[in-house]
Amino acid sequence: MRLGNKTAIITGGGTGIGKSTALLFAKEGAKVVITDINEEAGKNTIDEIEQLGGEALFVRHDVSNEEDWIQVVKQTTDRFNKVDVLFNNAGIYLIKPLAEITIDEWNRLMAINVTGVFLGMKHVMPLMAQKGKGSVINASSVAGLAGAPGHLLYGASKGAVRIMSKDAAMEYGAAGVRVNSIHPGYIDTGMLNVVTEATNASKAELGNLFPLENRLGKVEEIANLVLFLASDESSYCTGSEFVADGGFSAQ
Repeated sequence: MRLGNKTAIITGGGTGIGKSTALLFAKEGAKVVITDINEEAGKNTIDEIEQLGGEALFVRHDVSNEEDWIQVVKQTTDRFNKVDVLFNNAGIYLIKPLAEITIDEWNRLMAINVTGVFLGMKHVMPLMAQKGKGSVINASSVAGLAGAPGHLLYGASKGAVRIMSKDAAMEYGAAGVRVNSIHPGYIDTGMLNVVTEATNASKAELGNLFPLENRLGKVEEIANLVLFLASDESSYCTGSEFVADGGFSAQ
């Protein structure tokens, strides 16, 4: 029970990496708060956790809305008294040439991918600091480490998450709160459809981009990384990037 007696908030927990992480956290003893804009998906994750014998709460949540964040934190502390782990996982993806990006697309993606992470840290980290301990894991991407055609908007958002994580780690380190970013490559989730549609490449063709077994990543592989960072096993890790991209960025 690597997360026994811990309470975790996971944004975007209805599908993909968020859902896989929520199920794993519950198996490892955490009380899990799932937030998602998609109520049906979020509640389905709660049902699966409860079938495993775990304890969980769902809150409908637009991560770009500060009042929503205030309610998430209130409902979490009302139910479980504390927050030990925050996984800022919710995000959206866009591949589009620079000159074709509209201001509305820019503002929407930044609101979810960047403002959502900022608000989560703003409203959760002070509570962790009061307890003298906590772990924040922010979902960035390999696109936050290196450039790629068509990725100016998405890469800008994930690069911001990377640096925000470092800044917050420096600010809250003395209070015992750790902040790290994770940087997945292409993971086999619904979001990958954005890539296949934009590139006209199959999943198998995309998998060939990755040196490790020439395959896409699995949600469970990212969930295991998040579990490590959420647990006390990573107690001396903060302000760092953790890359899980099958060797892509090593090329």
